[in-house]
Amino acid sequence: MVMIKQVLTFAFAALSVASAATYHLSLVEPSVVKGTELKAGEYQLNVKENSVVIVKNNKQQVEVPAKVENTNQRYARTRVLYNENKGKFSIQEIELGGTTTKLTFDSGVQTGGGE
Repeated sequence: MVMIKQVLTFAFAALSVASAATYHLSLVEPSVVKGTELKAGEYQLNVKENSVVIVKNNKQQVEVPAKVENTNQRYARTRVLYNENKGKFSIQEIELGGTTTKLTFDSGVQTGGGE
């Protein structure tokens, strides 16, 4: 009975680790996500349920909250959508090539009017 519990515990742990999907991203210019500046270069995105861990050279650069959305269309290539403010490019969305997954980041910048 103890052996069965250990196997089930291991199976659940393996499933929780497997739930994070990994993608590769190439930034052609410096970009900002949630206040953290990322230099141009190759990155790995570890997508979790409500966040994305951005890794470069096996070192975590930042973990940011993100809306992970599955859309009706498959993206042909990875595309990064920016918001430019005073020469800084803040990442707003990433459409992941070869998938139907879109990542949306809240930059904290209001784009609409306010009172």
